Amino acid sequence: MKNFSRRKRVKIIIAVIAFAILGFLVYLESNISKILIAVSEANIRLLATQAVNDAVYYTLNDNFAYDDLIKITYDEGGDVSSITTNSIKINRIARDTAYLSQKKLNEATASGVQVPLGAFTGIEALAGFGKRVTLKIIPLSSVNCNFVSKFVQAGINQTKHSLYLQVVASTSVVLPNKTTTVASASEVLVCESIVAGKIPDAYLQGSYIGGSTLIP
Repeated sequence: MKNFSRRKRVKIIIAVIAFAILGFLVYLESNISKILIAVSEANIRLLATQAVNDAVYYTLNDNFAYDDLIKITYDEGGDVSSITTNSIKINRIARDTAYLSQKKLNEATASGVQVPLGAFTGIEALAGFGKRVTLKIIPLSSVNCNFVSKFVQAGINQTKHSLYLQVVASTSVVLPNKTTTVASASEVLVCESIVAGKIPDAYLQGSYIGGSTLIP
């Protein structure tokens, strides 16, 4: 009889522990994961922005002039007949920026990201408090660079043409119970100029000029 009661107590204890573990996993999934993902994404975007800014600063350090990258020809009436790009320089800038951004981002995330212990409580108000622990990150990122051409009316028969370098970096983050991908986008002005004369609609409606994508 005593052995039966003891076995019954053991079963109850095991059942309580099992339910406690199940409850914790449900809590982890529904609350803690959301906070961890939010904190991790914020850290990754900060690291990605720094990596891209450093890469862009180095790549565009030559201070390219508008005429170095864009060539405009006019017809006999003084209107724009064509707008062409220096594809060699355009592609080189995009390729170098993508390569350097990816390299710097992989280096910055190789050791993981620092997350406060408060984030593990699942309480948003406490997410920024406590000792920081390291969450593992897959040091694998992809970087996509594109040149974006924008036209804005600048006066009578005048248009401001701006050339931007758009960089999108994506990094995988491994959490205790989930893997998520964080994307960070940056847009940097490369050069701009006032263009005189009417510009064909084909150019005004276009945006992307060229680019480069690096995926390790």
